[in-house]
Amino acid sequence: MRRQSAHIAHRMADIEPFHVMDLLARAQALEATGRNIVHMEIGEPDFVTPAPIREAAKQALDAGKTHYTPAVGLPALREAISGFYQTEYGASVAPERIVVTPGASGALLLALGVLVNPGEQVLMADPGYPCNRHFARLLEAEALGVPVGPESDYQLTPALLEQHWTTDTIAALLASPSNPTGTVIGADKLADMHSIAAKRGGRLIVDEIYHGLIYDGIANSAVCVSDELFVINSFSKYFCMTGWRLGWLVAPADYVREADKLAQNIFLAASTLSQHAALAAFTPESREILNGYRDDFRQRRDFLLPALRELGFDIPIAPAGAFYLYADCSQFTDDSYAFALDVLEKAGVAITPGRDFGANQPERYLRFAYTTSLARLEEGVDRLAAYLRSA
Repeated sequence: MRRQSAHIAHRMADIEPFHVMDLLARAQALEATGRNIVHMEIGEPDFVTPAPIREAAKQALDAGKTHYTPAVGLPALREAISGFYQTEYGASVAPERIVVTPGASGALLLALGVLVNPGEQVLMADPGYPCNRHFARLLEAEALGVPVGPESDYQLTPALLEQHWTTDTIAALLASPSNPTGTVIGADKLADMHSIAAKRGGRLIVDEIYHGLIYDGIANSAVCVSDELFVINSFSKYFCMTGWRLGWLVAPADYVREADKLAQNIFLAASTLSQHAALAAFTPESREILNGYRDDFRQRRDFLLPALRELGFDIPIAPAGAFYLYADCSQFTDDSYAFALDVLEKAGVAITPGRDFGANQPERYLRFAYTTSLARLEEGVDRLAAYLRSA
């Protein structure tokens, strides 16, 4: 029987894979042959989910809590997240504005889904997290990547919003701390950008999934700026619950019913066990563990940043948060992807090439993730040093 040819939607040509996954697959293949690989490519905490959270999941399972929750999430979890904003930031966020989602990706999909029409434009920083532009493309909107560099801490600014906002623009997507650069947007700039968007009838969507992992200065949540922002957060990074697939969206009150309706149709509800487990994430016991993890991440950053600079990588901005260093490698190569592959093969160090993060000179950048132990980072730096000496 003749096989029918595949009919692929046109949008799929614009939705790229994670290029780092090819590199990871090669790293795993090398490991299967007995090679020892230092992993600095994947943005996932190496720490296990704290025991109180895991225990809460076991108790929920034993109690038979395996049925659907409301599409917007367990009422108790929405209350707990509301309380987290009050204790962490002194901000009053009504539980009714909080929508629990399958990861931060689910939150972003809801925010864009209730905001953008086909052909409308969403501004975002380039470099930036690749899924952001791909979600916009999925919804037939235009993701406009605005080139940013060290002069703006690799972030959008009020001036850039003024410059690039058009009659087709409906929203600007910010990330603080950002992936891949780890930089943070100050409260004053955030407020100014909100005012610019509001005057033009648009909205800000603020990705805060690395909140909790801020090492320098005060963490200012966008919920403190206005009730009219969309704020995305996740249990994946600070809370070390990547595989649990749980996040949340804080939406303006006028959009909650629409987000609820969309959630019902797309995914019905986030994982019930994950939600019950997350109730324990805010306890003093869990927070003590998680803050200890944060201290370890800070120690790793404080080692890796000067070590890479000493090797000759240009990192002009010290990241204030997350667990990444975005390094200019143009002193060594004009093709960061080929460089990353060569470093993997010859030095046994896995790093992420810039092509995953946009069109803004990706060939000259690498992202280093300090999501492995300090001892392994030290080993990785030693291997890089030997590789560069032999190049």
